[in-house]
Amino acid sequence: MAEKLSVIIPAYNEEKGITDVLEGIKSELKKLSRKSEIIVVDDGSGDRTTEAVKKADGVRLIKHGRNMGYGSSLKTGIKSSDGEWILITDADGTYPPKHIPDLVKKMEEGGYDMVVGARTGKHVHVPLARRPAKWMLGKMANYVAKGKVRDINSGMRIFRKELAMKYFNLFPPGFSFTSTITLAAFCNGYSVVYIPIDYMKRVGKSTMRFSNFVGFVNLMIKLALYFRPIRVFGPIGTLLILGGMLWGLYQFLLSANIAQMPVIMFLSGLQIFLLGLIADAISATRSN
Repeated sequence: MAEKLSVIIPAYNEEKGITDVLEGIKSELKKLSRKSEIIVVDDGSGDRTTEAVKKADGVRLIKHGRNMGYGSSLKTGIKSSDGEWILITDADGTYPPKHIPDLVKKMEEGGYDMVVGARTGKHVHVPLARRPAKWMLGKMANYVAKGKVRDINSGMRIFRKELAMKYFNLFPPGFSFTSTITLAAFCNGYSVVYIPIDYMKRVGKSTMRFSNFVGFVNLMIKLALYFRPIRVFGPIGTLLILGGMLWGLYQFLLSANIAQMPVIMFLSGLQIFLLGLIADAISATRSN
């Protein structure tokens, strides 16, 4: 029997676009030969988002009493869902519902743990101001995951519910849910594949701020320390070891004597490197 699909949509002040999004999703779900449900989590909206969702037939509404964040909304939806497969998308019209059958088909064909819509299609509207941050986050993700992460924080993807539940306590309340589940899957041997999708101009006002980018960077460092600590401690330790050796060699050749600082650098680097190896071994044991 085909796995049931739960579509989860976090919504915060999305009255202008959510009706069209829901109608588009319902239309695409009718093309699939599997049971499905649509869950909208209204994250404490101050507009008429709730009223718009209530007018849509066949949609389950869950309300937060206050604004708790994108990640919290997804976690609420996942806990309340009945499906073995979870599909997440946004309520602002940026992710075209037409890609839902493509994501489901790819999941069916390959038996993957997660299929992500990479925003590399024919029509991609990424604000110019966000592109440097997106590029930087991508490079950081590739380094931590030791692989090609084509779109770390795409908000349109399908994944197995069991994958989300395994790392449920790691998911932050804010915008970093998608980044966290991506790195969790890559760093722990889950099968992840990307397909190209379009990304349209949003309907309504964006809630993204510069502080979100700072939070992303902070999270990337935390995730690296959690999943791949050697990728953080290793380079730092290696630089200190090499720096101490070169500085010590320079001093020895210059005066046949080595001062304390090169020795301290060398020993500190060695300790940091060994700490990284120990942390990496613990991380590997924890993940199994």
